[in-house]
Amino acid sequence: MLCVGETMAVFTPAEAGPPEDVRTWVRGVGGAESNVACALVAHGVPAGWASAVGDDPFGRAVVAAVAAAGVDVSHVRVDPARPTGLYLKEADRAGSAVRYYRAGSAASALGPGLLDRLDLASVSYVHVSGITAALSPSCLALVRALLAHPGVTTSFDVNWRPALWGPAGPDVLRSLAAAADLVLVGDDEAEALWGVSEPAAVREVLPEPGTLVVKQGAVDATVLEAGGPPVFEPALRVDVVEPVGAGDAFAAGYLAATLAGASPARRLRTGHLAAAGALRTVSDMAVPLPPADVARLLDADPATWAAATVTSSGVH
Repeated sequence: MLCVGETMAVFTPAEAGPPEDVRTWVRGVGGAESNVACALVAHGVPAGWASAVGDDPFGRAVVAAVAAAGVDVSHVRVDPARPTGLYLKEADRAGSAVRYYRAGSAASALGPGLLDRLDLASVSYVHVSGITAALSPSCLALVRALLAHPGVTTSFDVNWRPALWGPAGPDVLRSLAAAADLVLVGDDEAEALWGVSEPAAVREVLPEPGTLVVKQGAVDATVLEAGGPPVFEPALRVDVVEPVGAGDAFAAGYLAATLAGASPARRLRTGHLAAAGALRTVSDMAVPLPPADVARLLDADPATWAAATVTSSGVH
């Protein structure tokens, strides 16, 4: 699988207090598509990441971190003129505030010309998100070109970021989602974009994709496939440390199970288990749950699944 999009250097406070008083920060990396690629590799799925970074220490650190996770980074371009984007994150279990410094970044200059450097004939699946589409007109054109490329199965995570979009955002994101084979969207995102949140209503807005996954926060997730009934699985109870990256982990788990030919319910459970690993860390990249716990819960009866809780001491 190939994931295409921007990844930035991420800084989180290493000490308590308001951001203006923090003097020590911890550097990490974060980007929706590379998060998915790293999580896919953790699930045993070969994955590549295509993007651009600046010719700077942050860019080298980003590429090294993604490569260290086992992702193929051979399609990452080093831009000699533009910088690597970065953002600051105030980690909090209720939802982390972030401040982006990505205007004019190397990745924002990506465009349809990237396809000339990709061997898409050897790629069976491409994953993109609405974040990349919002970065610049050329990035939007790139996402459109990837979604329209013949012979490639595509997945699209809406990843609504209102600060990146103008008033055209809802219409543009609907058109991008309509062009994908598989779409992932949160019910809160659908409500903000199109005024609907129930899975059946979201499906009325997006009848085109063969598969639509509606994530309903900490409650459950529902998959609607052409010609089949809706299937839902409740989310796991998790002692949340910080939520950023959980949606990407869910996407990776769902996609990995899809590629393995799993049933809709098992795909959703795999997504929930992967998301739980992201919810238990301040890093944007998920830390997988112990394999024994994953195997046990994937095959658990509904009562056992519903009773499971993920905490700092393990899965109970």
